[in-house]
Amino acid sequence: MTPKLPASLFPSLAHGSAALLLATAAALPCMTPAAAHAAAWPERPITIIVPGAPGGTTDIPTRLVAQKLSAMLGQPVVVDNKPGSGGIIGTQAFMRAAPDGYTLLVGNTGSHAINYSAYKQLSYQPQDFLPLTDLISFANVLVVGAQAPVRNVADLVAQLRQSPGKYSYASAGIGQTTHLTAELFRLRTGTEVIHVPYKGSTPATTSVLAGETTFMFDNLTQALPQIRAGKLRALAVTSAERLPALPDVPTMAQAGVKDFVVMGWLGFFAPARTPPAVAAALQEALGKALRDPEVVARLRDMGGIAGGEPQPKFAALVRGEIQRWGETIRASKISLD
Repeated sequence: MTPKLPASLFPSLAHGSAALLLATAAALPCMTPAAAHAAAWPERPITIIVPGAPGGTTDIPTRLVAQKLSAMLGQPVVVDNKPGSGGIIGTQAFMRAAPDGYTLLVGNTGSHAINYSAYKQLSYQPQDFLPLTDLISFANVLVVGAQAPVRNVADLVAQLRQSPGKYSYASAGIGQTTHLTAELFRLRTGTEVIHVPYKGSTPATTSVLAGETTFMFDNLTQALPQIRAGKLRALAVTSAERLPALPDVPTMAQAGVKDFVVMGWLGFFAPARTPPAVAAALQEALGKALRDPEVVARLRDMGGIAGGEPQPKFAALVRGEIQRWGETIRASKISLD
């Protein structure tokens, strides 16, 4: 109930004007429901859809940020894994969510840049999403099992050329950077090799560890623990310069493969029709979580660079990646339908 204001507060107003003012005051709480809703957000748990397997490259950084976000907002933040089809299954599930700030998606280079050109028939388009901020960026690393006979990139290329079509590479899924980076390697080196896609980075990495596949361009965040444990051998990184986490591992250019710089990224997306005030609150909360010293250190230990960029800058990154990978896919005549 809106409290009545005494007429004595308006001694200089005629009775009609005072009545009008009182009516206006009574109506104020109902005039901006969208603003009131934004101010109340969040009132219930938030779900973050990860279109990858538990324990994978997308999952681990997301859970780290989700914990910080939950503590900051005072609401549970649930990570929901929906792997498969190069991120399409998880993205389709996200498309059914209401644009109210309570369901987010962690997109990546594959699901939100490569897929737009790689698939002629795709159930979503860039305009369906509101990019909020980046989560992490990282290089890929060319790895083989520790027991493999190859010691460097030249050895691997020689092995592949000696027996065309005999060896295989693993990927986290069709259309993911782990797939297209290996295809770029195949084109650059003139080799023939079999592609074995998995539902996520964890089973793909496991296949290399078990010797089921020969090599993989793994995300550094996923492969680094296995490299440090001596279970995987790193042959080269796809960054422009050597990485502090692997100072003894050459870049692809240093290993003899020119024009081969590939950086992966993860980022948070909301539905396109999310109220601007809620989107702003989301971006602010995510940015704060990603600037937390513990989060920055943990992501660095994984071999990545923490995100948290302003929304316009991340949106520009996504647009640039769509254009870049589109040109690469068209030039290579790759179709994943």
